[in-house]
Amino acid sequence: MDVYLLILGDHLPDPRTGRASSEPDRVRAIVDQAVAAEQAGFTGVAIGEHHFTRYIVSAPELLLAAIAARTSTLRLSTGVTLLAHHDPVRVAEELATLDVLSSGRAELIVARGVSKETDVAFGIAPSDLRPRFHEYLRLLLKLLQEENVTWRGTFRSPLEGVTTTPRPVQRPHPTLWVGSGSAASADFAAELGMPLMLPSTLRDPAVHLDVVTGYRRDHPGRVALPSHVFVAERGARERWRPYLEAYAAFASPWRGDGRAIDLDTLMEGAAICGDPSEVADRLNAQQDLLGLDAHLVLIDIGGLPREEVLAAIRLFGDQVIPKLTC
Repeated sequence: MDVYLLILGDHLPDPRTGRASSEPDRVRAIVDQAVAAEQAGFTGVAIGEHHFTRYIVSAPELLLAAIAARTSTLRLSTGVTLLAHHDPVRVAEELATLDVLSSGRAELIVARGVSKETDVAFGIAPSDLRPRFHEYLRLLLKLLQEENVTWRGTFRSPLEGVTTTPRPVQRPHPTLWVGSGSAASADFAAELGMPLMLPSTLRDPAVHLDVVTGYRRDHPGRVALPSHVFVAERGARERWRPYLEAYAAFASPWRGDGRAIDLDTLMEGAAICGDPSEVADRLNAQQDLLGLDAHLVLIDIGGLPREEVLAAIRLFGDQVIPKLTC
């Protein structure tokens, strides 16, 4: 099973000390985590895109380019790209540029997003979000696979004989995942023959079972799941609890189900923490439940100190990844 390090980049203070890193230090720490992930044996890294919140990363492609210069094997993905908020021509150009810079390691996870405030700020009406996303994804695939593209659509000006440059190294194109937990988006991913990335919610992974079953009914595509994870040789729950609590309070409006967060329930379901054997067993149980092809591990949350994040990445690579089932 492929294992990616997922970094969403919340910029929260350490709940134990009340102190937060500076914005430059926080951004640089994300690059350092990716380098550590390659050294620890992770398959790849995925970096999220957010706007106007305390998630600090708004341009993940720039961080991935910096990571490309410091790594040689790590797959480089967004996690996610808010495709409806971007010109698909620019997305095709940026993805191909990253693919060239990294000698064919670029990937993309595309999704609609969960913030109505971001949609409003980018001038997207709620009724347009899904059709715009569908149109832009079809155009993005066409631009990556074809030259001299002529195209007409609803939400973007027409194209006449356009060839984006550079051309991607990977053929027919770099891997593109559809990120969503809805049956409608899973059906769209299956229609396009694209792999499915489930959302990084704070809910039990079992809620995705029906969506995955429907997706695979007529399409043998790859499925991946993000999980909040912390691993330590001892005392993992006690150490992680205040950071998970701080993150859950921050992220619940977007990633919860509207109910109050119960930390004990969360750590029994969506959030995995413990020693390496416990973490591996629980990740393997999720793989068995959903038939996962890849797992995205979200360690850096809630103001967890930089050195503890790096230590957890290294321990995960050394003692958890070897125990994961294929």
